[in-house]
Amino acid sequence: MDAPSSVPHYQIRGFSLLGFRDMAGFLDYLYQGSTLKTGTLVAINAEKVLTAESQPMVCELIDAAEYKYADGISIVRSVRKKYPEAQIARIAGADLWEALMERAGREGTPVFLIGGKPDVLEQTQAKLRRQWNVNIVGAQDGYFAPADREALFARVAASGARIVTVAMGSPRQEVLMRDCKINNPDALYMGVGGTYDVFTGRVKRAPLFWQKMGLEWLYRLLMQPSRLRRQLKLLKYLKYHLRGDL
Repeated sequence: MDAPSSVPHYQIRGFSLLGFRDMAGFLDYLYQGSTLKTGTLVAINAEKVLTAESQPMVCELIDAAEYKYADGISIVRSVRKKYPEAQIARIAGADLWEALMERAGREGTPVFLIGGKPDVLEQTQAKLRRQWNVNIVGAQDGYFAPADREALFARVAASGARIVTVAMGSPRQEVLMRDCKINNPDALYMGVGGTYDVFTGRVKRAPLFWQKMGLEWLYRLLMQPSRLRRQLKLLKYLKYHLRGDL
């Protein structure tokens, strides 16, 4: 499903990203009144761009997603450099998921949750129901055998879910969403990584000040020095940005 021409598209390293000024605009676009769009949401950051360049399967999965958006501050800065007129905001995947769940609660949209540890998934469901009265029609933790995939897809389809969020990390969650969508195309799918852990307080996000400054990556590095090697790989993207090879 193509986005309407009124929504700006920005090309970064071969991917076409939707550009929104704020979260509210994105949510209104997805719902467009009370009619929820179908397709797949994928958050784009520098690490995902580099992974896609080295792994053709990941590139194919991301390219097929209908709604790619700028999750990383580096992507936002690259869009603004390439398109000086762009009015695009960073929309963090964790924030978008919470806003989508709040909207789903108001609209009564049926939601199916996949991924995470059993106890985290249980706590996520309880908090969503308590906080926003979300209509959760099914859930499955991330610890299931490959042989159980088809049964899971059948459960999702039978549940009547209109939003399916998958917390399994990339590229596992993108593969699962692709295959699940074949069985149940009339839903909006969203890969959310470790969002359930953040939502339940298992993992602490950077304070709001760090987020607004675009330094969430630095906060995470300071909290987890073991991420240094992972961060150093992003120097390749920095070179793309500085050279304007976008």
